Amino acid sequence: MNTANNGVNPEIGLGDLEKTVILNTLLEVPFGQRDEKWVDQFLSVIDQANLKLGNPEVIVASDGFPYIQLQNVEAEESFQAFVISKQLPTILLQGFGVVINPQKERPDWVFSYGDIVNYELNDTFYSNESSFSHSQDIVVIGKDERVLVGAPSEAILPKYLKKQLREFLQHMGIQQPKAMLIARSFENEEDLKQDLVFNFTPPQLKNDKLFEEISSAIAWMLPKHYSVLFVDEASIEGNAFIEL
Repeated sequence: MNTANNGVNPEIGLGDLEKTVILNTLLEVPFGQRDEKWVDQFLSVIDQANLKLGNPEVIVASDGFPYIQLQNVEAEESFQAFVISKQLPTILLQGFGVVINPQKERPDWVFSYGDIVNYELNDTFYSNESSFSHSQDIVVIGKDERVLVGAPSEAILPKYLKKQLREFLQHMGIQQPKAMLIARSFENEEDLKQDLVFNFTPPQLKNDKLFEEISSAIAWMLPKHYSVLFVDEASIEGNAFIEL
């Protein structure tokens, strides 16, 4: 395997050659045969394997979001190495997702920006267990239910994520985007449920289509296990929201 060892950032260097070989073998498996075991193996090697940038390096996909194009590299191919685990600052600061082999009829994998955020925060692209409400739940807060409110920690909303959210929401017309974290059933750690809350609602925007566009983008920018609520700031006693 011939490599031009300069990549996007020359000082970063190459990834794991063994994982690169494993990745190439996995990508030869037809889509119809890619079971749960295949997914687990893929996710265990994709972060440290050698990849190369596509041309162009960044695309806006059919979902409307920007992605860095990455392709797997073949034996004896000369390439500039791009290793996801070593390029996190670049990806996270620029607000990109990652798509693997988009030049194919069907991309091998698509990581949203939120998936990359979760990898940086939790060393995994997808968190199966968390204290966030399940996404399919309809969150109803009882009249007499005790709720804790506070600012999201850096482990939930790191600075680079706040920046991406702030710039996007301001671009969409929300001048002072804010967020807070609420916790319910907090007396028992096993029952704890938390939700990320933003300070605007569909009626405030007076445009259901715009709200759907915004909420979809927020979901793309956040790790998939996060649960999100939208609340009119004026309806909250005190000042629990923080500016993004």
